[in-house]
Amino acid sequence: MSWRLQRVPNVPAGAALAGRLGAIVAALACVAAVLTLAGLAPGRLGAEVIGSAFGSIEGLEDLGLLVTPLILTGIAVALTQRIGLWNIGGEGQFNAGALAATAVGLHVGGDEIWVLPLMALAGAAGGAAWILVPTLARAFAGVSELITTLLLNFVAALLVAWLCTGPWRDPSGRALATTARIPAELPPLGDTLHWGFPAAIAVAVLAAGLLAFTRFGYEVRIAGANPGAALYAGIPVRARIVAVMLLSGAVAGLAGTIELAGTVHRLQGGISNNYGYLGIMVAVLARGSCLGVIAGAVLMAALLNAGIVLQTQGVNTSTVLAITGLILLFTAIGDEVVHYRPVRRTSAAD
Repeated sequence: MSWRLQRVPNVPAGAALAGRLGAIVAALACVAAVLTLAGLAPGRLGAEVIGSAFGSIEGLEDLGLLVTPLILTGIAVALTQRIGLWNIGGEGQFNAGALAATAVGLHVGGDEIWVLPLMALAGAAGGAAWILVPTLARAFAGVSELITTLLLNFVAALLVAWLCTGPWRDPSGRALATTARIPAELPPLGDTLHWGFPAAIAVAVLAAGLLAFTRFGYEVRIAGANPGAALYAGIPVRARIVAVMLLSGAVAGLAGTIELAGTVHRLQGGISNNYGYLGIMVAVLARGSCLGVIAGAVLMAALLNAGIVLQTQGVNTSTVLAITGLILLFTAIGDEVVHYRPVRRTSAAD
């Protein structure tokens, strides 16, 4: 009697968590071995990393600043995953949202109590507008959203750079390649953290509830699992694709608004800081779960923070990137391994 591995589609939450933790531990063991061979002290570096992120209020606040945009860009990708699509354009929608919010912040005067909501609406609308053409192309012409959303990232980055060095350049001349400081700012939650952090958590909870407990969410899940069956059941698949993709772009645009009003306070080139691309990895780590995106964002933020600390300790950039990639690779492998179970072969033919 022999054994073989059989893949099961669903695993208990406890097993999935154990698999991910085991993968992270295995990755850290490999990292420790590599650092030791390089003549470094992995224990001391690990203590520095943990202490920097979790050992003080300041470290936790800095971690929260990284987590906030990662949650929102991760949700932007996770939403489209649920209907079987991929929004690779979170970077461009992030920039478009920040641009639209800047237009309101610079040119609409008034009290923050109503300027900030206007900026949020403008940012969400900007992100949705930036994904509109890829959405219509995918829904009505079958054009791959992977290509169209990706290419628009570069257009948005160039547009932001042109505005910051041209029409919207800071007239005071105090800063190069940026706009003037936006008067409206998100209220602080501490020395550096702001109310964008709980807002991002709230968006994740609302998105999860929308997909899990509403008819719209049910139709989106069915359309993503089996478009043919969804059409046969009378679900308007094309309309759901349009709605989900526009919602995805709006969330990414909101991320740009929060980064602008809460952290950077002025539009500048590179404001997205690759959060749009990192959101893709966050969504993959979360396996398309909007609530899982929170944990994925925390892990990604911790890795980014670890990279900063390691560089200050003399570890070169290439090594930091290799360590980050190794941890993400092991995590992905662990997520897949837990789906396999050993079963007995019933016959020689098997």
